Formats: sequence, C-alpha cells, structure tokens
Amino acid sequence: MALQASMAFASPGGERSQPARNRPIDLVHLTRETFGNRALETEILNLFSRQTCGIVDRLLQANAQERVRLARSLKGSAEAIGAFGVAELAEAVENAPADAKNVKALRPAIDAARDYIAAITR
Repeated sequence: MALQASMAFASPGGERSQPARNRPIDLVHLTRETFGNRALETEILNLFSRQTCGIVDRLLQANAQERVRLARSLKGSAEAIGAFGVAELAEAVENAPADAKNVKALRPAIDAARDYIAAITR
C-alpha cells in the first residue's frame, strides 16, 4: 500500500522543510512521528483536537494533583503532534499547578492549534 503524501511534504520543496515552531503545529515534526503517513497524521490531529476540547475548563476546576496529571497528559500529546506552544504552556501548569494564569494561557494556544488542525484536515 502506498503512503499518501504527508502534510509537510505534499507541496514541491516540502521535503526540504525545516521545523516551524512559529506555527501552532510543526508539520515537519508530525511527519517524522508518523513516518509520512498522511492518514495517520490526520487521525492523530483529529484525536488531539477532540481531546483538547474543554480541557482548560477541566483544568480550572481540578485540584492541584489532578491539574498536574491533566497537564502532563496534555504536554505529551502536544509534543507528539508538534504543538510545542501548547506543550510549553502545559509544562508550566504541571510545574505550578496552583497558578491559574498558566491554565488560562492555554486556551488561546489550544484554540490556535485546533483551528490550524481544522484548516489543514479539510
């Protein structure tokens, strides 16, 4: 079975793409993690989008121990798909679970990642 062109490498010159940490999702990183399997990329991105729906509200309502657990899980998922901005903010929540401003800072980063996912998986 032939692999579909990955999102990062679908355009001419894409094979020379460098990681782009200024985007909500680093597609080069994602492609490496999925071995260029576009169907898998799409599946993982959609899963991340579903998982992050409402996570900020859950984090705000959680106690410190639960915040650490949720933030650690979010960080791992975000790192796996190349959502490094979300991962960094989740790590801040993990390291200082009592600081609600770290949790609130996650919302725009997650929204940006989810919007980006929606745009590239149409």
